[in-house]
Amino acid sequence: MSTQPLWMTTPGALGTEPADIPTLTTYLPGKPDGSVVIVLPGGGYGALADHEGEPIARWLNTLGITAYVLFYRLGPRYRHPVMLGDARRAVRFVRSHATEWKIDAGRIGILGFSAGGHLASTASTQFEAGDPTSADPVERVSSRPDLSVLLYPVITMTDPFTHTGSRLHLLGPEPTPEQIAQMSSENRVTKDTPPAFLFHTADDAAVPVENSIAYARALHRAGVRYALHVFERGRHGVGLATDDPILSDWPLLCGKWLKSHGFGAGT
Repeated sequence: MSTQPLWMTTPGALGTEPADIPTLTTYLPGKPDGSVVIVLPGGGYGALADHEGEPIARWLNTLGITAYVLFYRLGPRYRHPVMLGDARRAVRFVRSHATEWKIDAGRIGILGFSAGGHLASTASTQFEAGDPTSADPVERVSSRPDLSVLLYPVITMTDPFTHTGSRLHLLGPEPTPEQIAQMSSENRVTKDTPPAFLFHTADDAAVPVENSIAYARALHRAGVRYALHVFERGRHGVGLATDDPILSDWPLLCGKWLKSHGFGAGT
């Protein structure tokens, strides 16, 4: 396990404290198959949940997948587009080191929980091509993930189904209608959006299941492959749900889906 900053000099940093420096922490499997998943913990864009970071990376390692946990900058100190910039940079950072790190530049996924799921969906719908003229080699490659795993994700910024705390930390107390529309990922899906695996519970009291359903519908309309798993009951923020005999099936389902897309298929 090692941790490294995404930039030598972080753009837009408001200081030099750890909260100002986005980082990636690497978790290597015993027998890596060359695929990668970047993990974005949730926390309402105001914190990062520990149980949605390292334990998820360790689980991915059991599938043969190399995992990177992203520490992205948070509100209220930071606002959009800083978080999206951190996520884009993470994908580019890993992709730009593909040869050196012996990973497949075409098998880089992104996984997020709750607000981290919103960030993962934003990175999947608002990605950028690389700039071949950039002096920074990281910026020369695409920020598009090859797939996404969205776990009880915040998708929309619109009422009544948004998570108000996430919206507050991301966009501030008075977002414009244009900002709300731009950052509602169900509005941004195209045929180029990567395939997605979605997990939610029907009675999630914090982030309504309508979030995952709206994203799945948008993917369906665009002709993008997806898997949507809605469980009947379960609280928000369950992580791997190891103590729940029903919800703990989601990692099994997700692992099979990942393998069907060539992630972990070598294990």
